[in-house]
Amino acid sequence: MKASLSLDLDNKWSYMKTHGDSAWESFPSYLPLLVPRVLDLLEERGLQITFFIVGQDAALPQHAGLLGEISKRGHEIGNHSHYHEPWMHRRGIAAIEDELARADEAIEQATGKRPRGFRGPGFTRSNEILEVLRRRGFLYDASSLPTFIGPLARAYYFRSTALSPSQRAEREDLFGGFGDGFRRNRPHTIALPNGPIAEIPVTTFPIFRVPIHISYVLYLAAVSPKLALAYFRAAMLACKLTGTEPSILLHPLDFLSGDEAPELRFFPGMSMKPHVKQQVLLESIDVLRKEFDVRPVIEMVHPSATTAPAKEAASTHEQAAV
Repeated sequence: MKASLSLDLDNKWSYMKTHGDSAWESFPSYLPLLVPRVLDLLEERGLQITFFIVGQDAALPQHAGLLGEISKRGHEIGNHSHYHEPWMHRRGIAAIEDELARADEAIEQATGKRPRGFRGPGFTRSNEILEVLRRRGFLYDASSLPTFIGPLARAYYFRSTALSPSQRAEREDLFGGFGDGFRRNRPHTIALPNGPIAEIPVTTFPIFRVPIHISYVLYLAAVSPKLALAYFRAAMLACKLTGTEPSILLHPLDFLSGDEAPELRFFPGMSMKPHVKQQVLLESIDVLRKEFDVRPVIEMVHPSATTAPAKEAASTHEQAAV
């Protein structure tokens, strides 16, 4: 069975921006530290994955060489928006079109590759975004996280912020709602007025619909590394037993310690001892490699995924599926 592995290349400034820290405006970056580390780790394991890149980072000249190296090593390049605002779905069609066009141009200029896949920041998703993606020739969207715990994750996140009421209102859809747990947990096709587009969800634990991406595993590892790894192995077994080809997500903070990004210590897992965190991260990736044929996300999109529309709309809750 196949699996896909991807990394949302959120930069330090983008986390700070969502958290309400005004220091984001100088675009602080850990990419020079992070990108070589991740690329070397993937090369050691013979993996090629998908990097969803933020257009604003690609537009900064100092990042061109780093991002270009991702492409040179054979990884897929995806679009992760331009401004990395999880409230992107609240905008009109024209603003969404402009943002995606800006990101596409900057990312292609930096990497030499035009993105064919998109993941919204904070799993933001709407029919309007999907229609623009389809019109711009994207093959797939990967913004769906079919879990019931989005509101809990949002409440936990808000506890660490000092957001104003208007900022909280802007972020009130962060990580999605309870109803997202009814979305489909496998690759499928969404029918839109301007044609179909493939949807590759970030896989959650079959049946139970709790997250299994690596950041969540590291959150559990802060309590017990053995428990966290057992949980991930159980999730991979459940995927195999149900015929679910998992799409597993990585984040930059999975590879960084609290000392390397002190502004982001409030995130789960950032207080872990670096060697323990690295061990859990690497063992999780190795479990995935052992159980599945790991590929970039785009290789999960079969020809039928872009030609055979499903009876589904992004604004309605899909029927629950294992």
